[in-house]
Amino acid sequence: MKNQRPVNLDLTKFSFPLAAIVSILHRISGVFTFAGVAILLWLLDASLASEDRFFALQETLTQPLWQFVIWTVLAALAYHVVAGVRHMLMDVGIGESLKGGRRGAQLTVVLAVVLMILAGVWVW
Repeated sequence: MKNQRPVNLDLTKFSFPLAAIVSILHRISGVFTFAGVAILLWLLDASLASEDRFFALQETLTQPLWQFVIWTVLAALAYHVVAGVRHMLMDVGIGESLKGGRRGAQLTVVLAVVLMILAGVWVW
């Protein structure tokens, strides 16, 4: 009997709903947050090494590349927290319906974008 299962799925041909995209991005933001915490801890360690290193690091962090790195970490953290709260609310039964899932996904995107903009204003 021939196996009828697909061998190779082309994910670009699927149309994912917003709730699925928000959930996938939640996982991706977790990876960015994990890596970002390592960067932030390295920066903290460098800033505490000596007074000279602190001032050198303070000057380095005014460069646009480092500001973008800090903003990326904060944006990933903001998105991850908002999406995590959404998932926790769904765990207790809030927003589990199809309509509630859509509305929760929309609210997650809006709140995350607002927090990302606020993080950008704070960093720059």
